[in-house]
Amino acid sequence: MRRSLSQSILAFFGLTSEIASQIRFNLFKQIHEIVFHGKGGYSWETIYNMPIWLRKFTFFQIQNFYKEEIEQTQNAQLGNKTTLVDSTGKVNAPEFAQASKKYTTTTYSTKASKK
Repeated sequence: MRRSLSQSILAFFGLTSEIASQIRFNLFKQIHEIVFHGKGGYSWETIYNMPIWLRKFTFFQIQNFYKEEIEQTQNAQLGNKTTLVDSTGKVNAPEFAQASKKYTTTTYSTKASKK
């Protein structure tokens, strides 16, 4: 039986079985994210064989794109938001008048009123 010459408990370059499984999970998750959010632009094999620096660059570019898209959507929703009642509880008169135009009463005629 051979004994290790190293006094360290860690494996080669500190890669333990727990860390290795986490690194493997992160790798496959990153590949999945690029393939899925790349919307058909990348195959799994292409991303797996891609140099690490290029895969990380691609991943962060896609991630930034979707973050900006979410921010723009949220800003657009907040910017176009008009309410009939403001945060203090007061009625916003111009908005109320505009919204109530579509609910104005119409006159109905009956046979009796035509005579």
